[in-house]
Amino acid sequence: MRVFSRLGLLAAAGAILVALPALAQTQGVSDTEIVVGTVQDLSGPLAGYGKEARLGMQMRVDEINAAGGIYGRKIRFVVEDHGYDPRKAQLAAQKMVQQDRIFAMVGSIGTAPVMAMMPLLLERNVLSLWPLTGARETYEPLNRLKYSLTESYYEQVRTVLPLLVKQKGYKRVGVLYQDDDFGLEVARGTEAGLKALDMQMVDKASYKRGATDFSSQIAKLRASNPDLIVLGTLVRETVGAIAEARKNGWNDVAFVGTTGLYTHLIHKLGGRAMDGLYGVSISSIPYSDDPSKEIRDWAASYKARFKEDPAVFSSYGYYYMDAFVQAAQKAGKNLTVDSFIAALEELSIPTSIFGSPPLKFSKTEHMGLPGMRLSQIQNERWVVIGDYMFPTPEK
Repeated sequence: MRVFSRLGLLAAAGAILVALPALAQTQGVSDTEIVVGTVQDLSGPLAGYGKEARLGMQMRVDEINAAGGIYGRKIRFVVEDHGYDPRKAQLAAQKMVQQDRIFAMVGSIGTAPVMAMMPLLLERNVLSLWPLTGARETYEPLNRLKYSLTESYYEQVRTVLPLLVKQKGYKRVGVLYQDDDFGLEVARGTEAGLKALDMQMVDKASYKRGATDFSSQIAKLRASNPDLIVLGTLVRETVGAIAEARKNGWNDVAFVGTTGLYTHLIHKLGGRAMDGLYGVSISSIPYSDDPSKEIRDWAASYKARFKEDPAVFSSYGYYYMDAFVQAAQKAGKNLTVDSFIAALEELSIPTSIFGSPPLKFSKTEHMGLPGMRLSQIQNERWVVIGDYMFPTPEK
């Protein structure tokens, strides 16, 4: 009896050791829940974006949980604040991976914070899903754990700039950019777009993250007399730079930026001075009086839930969490990192109610929404002014 008992214990121990890799691979998945995390800027320069994204994701989480979850598993949604500080982002990711034991990181915001978190996620086999940034590193080089829903800032500018120059006849292009990974992507995209036109950049000016005074940068650029300035700026910097130009009577220069400035906060904070600004968009801002009844109804539900109107980052958050839900459902009841990836690489989602292009991934393409549109602020409201454009290979 003792011999058989010992053999039984050894067999049980061996079974546990064999099962350990599988258990590690399904971190954040139990019989009753799936743990999903996001790290947002809730106290720094992108706090407006971060709050909107968090609420949009929470809305979709609440809906799916109220409907019974995913194969009976409720989503436990964990949120941390990085204040747009890469070090805080690292600490938040460490806490989520080691203590909360998240299955996936979804929709975290900001190029520098996201890049700071990425190594830990990849090391610990945690999915990095569609961060709210246009950094190419979110999906390149190809990695089984990295997926994005936003075309890179580089490709946005490289694609939109030649079209805008040809349509409007701009002759002299400059760039104002934030001196970090985000801004440098915009500057490089500007150079690539101009190269395709056989044009040279007339001048460029940079600023440190958190800057509020743009008088020297605007003066420097004005001395070179550009008729179009590409902006590698976010909310406050966009408003501050354009307001500085208009305050000094520089009214004959146009501005164009990326999805990083496509938000109602620009015209809300800057007023009429922001009219004429061009921006890249992948979906429409969900104004409460939108012509689409689906968007109006969604906006009304959002306002009833959170006591405020939704914004474009609210729709991003909702859509991004919905994409996670659809992939997890497609993965089936036996949810693991491998089954999720297999489902994701076969996933195809039609155009959303917010007007974004169809979503599709594959084994070799981990950026799911390559399309982009050009929008413009007209009478203190963003208006779509072009059809979807898609990047072409560089020559």
